[in-house]
Amino acid sequence: MNKVYFDHNASSPLKPAVKEAMVRALDLTGNPSSVHGFGRTVRRAVEEARARVAALAAVKPAQVFFTGSGTEANNLALRGFPDRRVILSEIEHDSALAAAPGAARIPVTSWGAAELGALERLLTEGERPALVSLMLANNETGVIQPVEEAARLAHAWGALFHCDAVQAAGRLPLDLAALGADLMTVSAHKIGGPSGVGALIVREGLDPEPLILGGGQERRRRAGTENVVGIVGFGAAAALALEDLPKAAETTALRDRLEAGALALAPAARVMGAEAPRVGNTSCLLLPGLPGETQVMALDLAGVAVSAGSACSSGKVKPSHVLAAMGEDAVNAASAIRVSLGWDSDVAGVERFLAAWGAMAARHARSSAA
Repeated sequence: MNKVYFDHNASSPLKPAVKEAMVRALDLTGNPSSVHGFGRTVRRAVEEARARVAALAAVKPAQVFFTGSGTEANNLALRGFPDRRVILSEIEHDSALAAAPGAARIPVTSWGAAELGALERLLTEGERPALVSLMLANNETGVIQPVEEAARLAHAWGALFHCDAVQAAGRLPLDLAALGADLMTVSAHKIGGPSGVGALIVREGLDPEPLILGGGQERRRRAGTENVVGIVGFGAAAALALEDLPKAAETTALRDRLEAGALALAPAARVMGAEAPRVGNTSCLLLPGLPGETQVMALDLAGVAVSAGSACSSGKVKPSHVLAAMGEDAVNAASAIRVSLGWDSDVAGVERFLAAWGAMAARHARSSAA
């Protein structure tokens, strides 16, 4: 039985062209820091990839600093300015929340968007200048956050602004300057690249303190020999993501078809964040009374892979802090699944999901009525 993979927000399958580029990179010999011919060849491969990632974010290559993951990039951004107090939204990714455990939190609306009035109040508090962090697209609901407005507020109060764009890359156009961000996080494995490589994009003139010390790699902002094969894959994936941006409308149409079908089959279900602008690949479906973990297992048995909330915690399923921040009680917050489409999704996969969802919803309705 062919399986359907609808968990692209956790990790998107490696694109064939990316795999081919990585296989070619495996034949490279040498350390990119070496000055001999072998080293210079490897360095060229790294710099070509850097230029491709830079193009994805509309910045200069020198503004891209490779890391081991999006998580590391978020940590570098939020911990790289220790003299600043941190303000972030209640719906940030766990890697941001954990990197700044004492941060002030921006509440969100019932549809999952950060409240700008609350942000402005938080900016007026405290004696130290701030660093504000707000993701561009939420990883669970897909809701697009008011990043440009938040950045303007932050800068008006002398704060720096960081944007976690991991879930937006390849789904929305990225432009560091247009968004008003000083720092931006991106990751390869969300756009059809390999896992184990990310990047922090930094505004010119800004100098975050490094987390990892040792050599002078990444212009002394991230020590350690570069993951050349992963970086080459990242570059290839970034170039393809930029080329494929015009196809985002096709993915949105698939997502809309899936949601309409799901609500027709289970009228009690809700699409979380549907009132707000969202990236076109993400749907958070809440079916009251049926735990998300149970839904994931039932769909998996039917050959459809989805997730319950964020899938970045070693397979653990816990109630969604995002839905709790949106005002859902603990039971509802634990009764949602995330369906996330990507480059290999098609109508057949959507219909397969709907067949499995409909059967599951019918069983739930029968058991609830008994």
